[in-house]
Amino acid sequence: MPSAPEPDAVAQRRARTLLAFGAAVGLVLAGAGIMQSGPTLEDALPDGAVAAVNGTAVRLEEYQRAVQALANDRRDPLVDADKRHVLDRLVDEELLVQRGIELGLAQHDRRVRGDIVAAVIQSVVAESEANEPGDADLEAFYAENRDYFARSGRLAVRQILVRAEPARSDEEARARAAEASARLRGGEDLAAVDEALGDPQVAILPADLLPLPTLREYIGPSAARVAAGLAKGEISEPVRGSAGYSVLVLDAREPGVVPPLADVREEVRVEWRRRAGDQALRRYLDELRERADVRAADALP
Repeated sequence: MPSAPEPDAVAQRRARTLLAFGAAVGLVLAGAGIMQSGPTLEDALPDGAVAAVNGTAVRLEEYQRAVQALANDRRDPLVDADKRHVLDRLVDEELLVQRGIELGLAQHDRRVRGDIVAAVIQSVVAESEANEPGDADLEAFYAENRDYFARSGRLAVRQILVRAEPARSDEEARARAAEASARLRGGEDLAAVDEALGDPQVAILPADLLPLPTLREYIGPSAARVAAGLAKGEISEPVRGSAGYSVLVLDAREPGVVPPLADVREEVRVEWRRRAGDQALRRYLDELRERADVRAADALP
């Protein structure tokens, strides 16, 4: 007695599982023309193909790459049966990709869609990043973006931290911090004021000169912004942070510098290539939009 047809839900789950290893690559290759449509199976194979699956060619270069990968994992030379096994797996992959398209996984499965998007982006960006900038390109790029490559200044800061809730109310914490600021301005020693009004700090702030990003990790973004605007020896008003209120004293400041291109050449080259990839992707998306029929609602819910 013939078995009952497999339910669509079960078929989709099985197809999704089998499709995971090849869906993204196969769909991207199909869209990019690397796996190209060719004649039917009854016709001769197209040039550069080792198989055809429903008219789609499995390219020789893909087969050779897979054979080489298998050979690298083997100590003994490959035999014909091994090569046939490789071809069978490529055919299986193409069948699964085509079935995945039939099941609508490219439209409805978020994981498959994400893999496809990531693979297409990588292919576009990789092609752009293959172009190396010349000396003139780097010099012009650096001249236009000197501030981006500037080294931030360093600050030596001391802090008194007064914790708010649950240690005490926000109003009480601010009043203690304001008193601490006033006593410091009056010339009292920071250690004595901290002992009288401050609370223990989880991470002890180093007395060394620190880059602003590092200082931010110790005292938080709000306090770091205030510290960056202080003059040497200046004492801040209470600054509200996530734990409570900080009172800051700037002991020393080292100005930022713009390094010469020779010192940051590799960093500039990497950033040039990254931005070139971003621009290439934006152009690619604009071209896709121009060729596509895109319609959107005027009023969004």
